[in-house]
Amino acid sequence: MSIAGPIIKVTNLTKTITSGKNKVEILRGIDFEVSAGSYVAIMGPSGSGKSTLLGLLAGLDSPTTGSIVLDGEEICGLDEDALARLRSRKIGFVFQSYHLIPTLTAEENVLLPAELAGSANGDNPIRRARELLDSVGLGSRLRHYPVQLSGGEQQRVALARAFMARPAILLADEPTGNLDSASGHHVLDLLVALNRRENTTLLLVTHDQELASNASRRITLRDGRIVADES
Repeated sequence: MSIAGPIIKVTNLTKTITSGKNKVEILRGIDFEVSAGSYVAIMGPSGSGKSTLLGLLAGLDSPTTGSIVLDGEEICGLDEDALARLRSRKIGFVFQSYHLIPTLTAEENVLLPAELAGSANGDNPIRRARELLDSVGLGSRLRHYPVQLSGGEQQRVALARAFMARPAILLADEPTGNLDSASGHHVLDLLVALNRRENTTLLLVTHDQELASNASRRITLRDGRIVADES
């Protein structure tokens, strides 16, 4: 159950990597909070640290210093098993390149988070998966494999899969980056609609000003620092 206060709290977050004899500062003292149910766009040019920040929030990488609290739980310092459990309970992730399993049908791909978690938060998993696929316009494509779907359809399957376990937080890394303009707008509209319907907190990484225009808040990074935070 979510607690009172921000659902995401980031404090003095840094990420430094060593390249040869040089140290490269990717993130430099990032601080921000996000309230539950918000739609936040994280923006900035290539190399500004957007995707690195999203990966840290998902527990896919560890910061050099700083704190990340998700839904009241400090994730920095958790081991891989604990992070995996946290992701299965609280975090959905949508990638630019879909990451569907080619040997599974659309329905089977969407069911995967429930199967890995061993439950679907009290839902009937098959009914939940079919409802989600229907909500993204793919109710008639349950048995289709990724190769039989267009790029836009594959990303819609990925959206349905990300919402399968009713995550408190959904992280999306350039989710329309591989799509044409029409498909990209359709996917974004679906993402926002699901965000509202499921009351999921949405953080979307993008460099596209137009795609970010519907967000309730825009955080802009440059050279690893927050240079603007606008509502």
